[in-house]
Amino acid sequence: MADDTLSWMNELTAEMEERRKKIELGGGEARLKKQHDAGKQSARERIVTLLDEDSFVELGVFTEHLGGDMMEGISAPGEGVVTGYGTLKGRTVFVFSQDFTVLGGSLGKMHGQKIAQVMDLAVKTGAPIIGLNDSAGARIQEGVDSLSGYGEVFYRNAIYSGVVPQISAILGPCAGGAVYSPAMTDFILMAKGTSYMFITGPEVIKSVTKEDVSFEELGGADVHNRKSGVAHLECEGDAGVLEKIRELLDFLPQSAKEKPPFRKTKDKDDRETPELLTIVHPDQRRPYPMHDVIKTVVDEGHFLEIQPDFAKNIIVGYAHLGGQAVGIVANNPRNMAGTLNIDASDKASRFIRTCDCFNIPIVTLVDVTGFMPGVAQEHAGIIRHGAKMLYAYAEASVPKITLIVRKSYGGAYLAMNSRDMGADVVLAWPTGAVAVMGAEGAANIIYRKEINGSKSPEATRKTKIDEYKKKFDNPYWAAGRGYIDDVIDPKDTRKHLIRHLRMLEHKHEERPYKKHGNIPL
Repeated sequence: MADDTLSWMNELTAEMEERRKKIELGGGEARLKKQHDAGKQSARERIVTLLDEDSFVELGVFTEHLGGDMMEGISAPGEGVVTGYGTLKGRTVFVFSQDFTVLGGSLGKMHGQKIAQVMDLAVKTGAPIIGLNDSAGARIQEGVDSLSGYGEVFYRNAIYSGVVPQISAILGPCAGGAVYSPAMTDFILMAKGTSYMFITGPEVIKSVTKEDVSFEELGGADVHNRKSGVAHLECEGDAGVLEKIRELLDFLPQSAKEKPPFRKTKDKDDRETPELLTIVHPDQRRPYPMHDVIKTVVDEGHFLEIQPDFAKNIIVGYAHLGGQAVGIVANNPRNMAGTLNIDASDKASRFIRTCDCFNIPIVTLVDVTGFMPGVAQEHAGIIRHGAKMLYAYAEASVPKITLIVRKSYGGAYLAMNSRDMGADVVLAWPTGAVAVMGAEGAANIIYRKEINGSKSPEATRKTKIDEYKKKFDNPYWAAGRGYIDDVIDPKDTRKHLIRHLRMLEHKHEERPYKKHGNIPL
């Protein structure tokens, strides 16, 4: 009897393993080869590359599609998506990886439910969710059922936003509904040359608008990292994207209930930074590399810039200071003189809110002349977009430190997190200056009558500009009124920032009750 039972169990186990092997092959050897020939990994290979060795635990292995007339006789192993959890640098994460070898990775009802299940588990356990997207979009054969599957995912993207980090990797063609889930997540990373995002493909566009455009020109990684601002990072191939996700998670907590992991460093808290004295020129018209300022101050010079090729007049990204993860927002004097335009405002606002979601302190480095003037900017809504920055900084309750590196003028002074906008500590270098506008413009307005009535207008103008600079174009006027806490020696910048971050470590700020605010989108 025991032998019969064992034999029976062995048969059942063998059947189970046979079914599993078939599922693990996805669309089969031929389609896997095609995937590899296109320079892409398979869905399962991507998970292996991303996670710690032998840590992945698969869920929903034997899930099948709903069936129906149009799906009759069609096989979709694993429903075209691999889902589960594992560890990444020892931290639990949940993952779904769409399988392009199975019906082009198209999303059906059960495909969507598999993704929804791991999203629910991620929130219940407090862990990041990472989506490896490679999908042709909604599965047409399933009709409205496939749209329902997308609805389940979209709903969770929104409801779980700010609860746990949501990261999307675009590793193939993502079309139609396949792009909206990533668009609602915190970060989108794209692989150069093999990933695309668009609502409608080139053929549809050509038939409707007569425009002839390639996949790459329409929605390639270059387009979304430089022009549209949809994506946050562009990497070399699947492996590059997956490695960058591992790096990104170094700065993010498991959930909104936790703080980012502390990172040990050999970089001394009190390390002096005398090189800053030569990087930043006192002449406000002289550009300088703000990236060098950032890398000089932060731990071991490591700075992970976010959206580095979009709206280059503002710099945002992550670093560590004294082992603590921080988000950095900085004007870039080398691009559009660091002015704030529509794209820069959107980029900074989104980044500020992401930091606030996940308890990441914000350090703001200021060198800004103002908001970008011009008819095009006004007509495109610079007022509404600029207001997003004001809203984002005011809304953020994480520790906020502002350092005025050089000039800080007009409404942009407020938009770059002044004391009145909620900065906890405001510092300035001796090169700093806070005013409504620059000395030249201010003198021309304030002393217009004296200049125009003078026998030597140009000489008088120069004298009045010099007078204004001496009195107002410095950090001491603002410091005297309590808008700046301290004017510091640039070589002590790192020490001051770390001390203030440590002081603010347990900051708690109560806000008035509300359902949610209404940011000017």
